[in-house]
Amino acid sequence: MHKINPNLRVIRDEVLDCKKCSLYKTRIYPVIGQGNHQASIVFVGEAPGFNENKTGRPFCGQAGKIFDELLQFAEMKREDIYITNILKCRPPGNRNPLQSEIDACTPYLIRQIKIIQPKIICCLGNFASRFVMELFGLSNQCDGISKIHGRVFDGNDGEQMVKIIPLYHPAVATYNQNMIEELKNDFRILKDYQEIK
Repeated sequence: MHKINPNLRVIRDEVLDCKKCSLYKTRIYPVIGQGNHQASIVFVGEAPGFNENKTGRPFCGQAGKIFDELLQFAEMKREDIYITNILKCRPPGNRNPLQSEIDACTPYLIRQIKIIQPKIICCLGNFASRFVMELFGLSNQCDGISKIHGRVFDGNDGEQMVKIIPLYHPAVATYNQNMIEELKNDFRILKDYQEIK
């Protein structure tokens, strides 16, 4: 049983009451984050989807099944990592996040990262990769996910140094089964970093 960090509970309570953007009007449950509060590896996705909005759990739908397979492939367990998103509430119709929503919601993510102090942040998809790389001083190396996926970047926000690994979002394999091997190749990189856990 992992130790619960009370500071993350504070964030949970704030998100449950959050009305900083209009997404609170259509949410059922916000997806705040889940996993080990002392995790060495944090996964950051884009936003909750249909199933996540119904349960409050990250990656619990079809993309979640693929995510679990990839974790297993990389010899990792959900209970050893922490999973969160740049948006805590689902955009209607799974549309892309608006910049105003990102601006309103990401202070929660920044606080989560500072509390957990991971050694590795895996960014799932374009929106998460862009935000996290900019946060850790890597704006000049940020590009589309098809160009930077599976690469390891050294990030530094002035207080914390971290390895940043952009990855395709597991949802791509729900649209294109051929992407599963590409995803596995990217997750294979995480095996190489198990020793710094």
